[in-house]
Amino acid sequence: MSTRTEPAARADRHTGAATARFRDLLAAEWIKLWSLRSTYGSLALIAVSAVLFSARAALADHRNWPGYSAERRAAFDPVNDAFPTEGWLFVILAAGALGTVMIAGEYASGQFRTTFLAVPDRRAVLTAKVVVLAAVMLVVGVVAAAASFWVSQAILADRHAGASIGEPQALRAAAASALLLPVCALIGLGVGALVRHTAPAIVITTTLLLLAPLAFDINNRWTAAIHNALPVPAWERLVGNPWVLPNHYVATVAGSWAVFAVWPLVAALVAAVVVHRREP
Repeated sequence: MSTRTEPAARADRHTGAATARFRDLLAAEWIKLWSLRSTYGSLALIAVSAVLFSARAALADHRNWPGYSAERRAAFDPVNDAFPTEGWLFVILAAGALGTVMIAGEYASGQFRTTFLAVPDRRAVLTAKVVVLAAVMLVVGVVAAAASFWVSQAILADRHAGASIGEPQALRAAAASALLLPVCALIGLGVGALVRHTAPAIVITTTLLLLAPLAFDINNRWTAAIHNALPVPAWERLVGNPWVLPNHYVATVAGSWAVFAVWPLVAALVAAVVVHRREP
């Protein structure tokens, strides 16, 4: 048997030191996420907005229920009280901003340079960041959606007007609302990777998520198609928003789920390409 030379041994040690285990990268990204003060503020905004606005909508219908006509009671959809658009706009804003800050903040502080010196495999670093962000926001989304649904339906139950989570539309709306958070967060991550500066990245993310849908006429076939391909209109379709459903060119349920899948995937791929090719 031959003995390895000292230079070869040193090279092996250098390679081993530069190669981090993926679970170590996940742990590092977990620490980075919770070291951001904006994380706690964003999650607080998500929790308060989701539950408070759903309770507000349910209480309004509970109070006005005796005055509703038979036709209005028959057409009443309790799921809309669980996920009111005005309340979930704050949720969307907070989730998108958190994803933006998670990566743009590292560029602004120069922390990425230190990270890449320690771990040259940039794709692995970005993959760990995507996994941690998506997992955390999915858990938060499940909790927010479940709490919103339970609170609103508990209020409406007194009028025998609530819905069960076992109903297909209710389950679809809850699932779409839970998934909305990681979708928006990953879109923010992609924008943050492209822009690299926190403030303009948040503005662009907000514009893309909240303002862009307002620019397209839903009564025209082609502009409605663009509108329906945006993430927030897709969510509105899945939760059965009454403003969206009368649209002559309303999106299909399957198409809306496809929008939910494509946007975060494209955003993550864009972030991976940008992080790999551009110097921090």
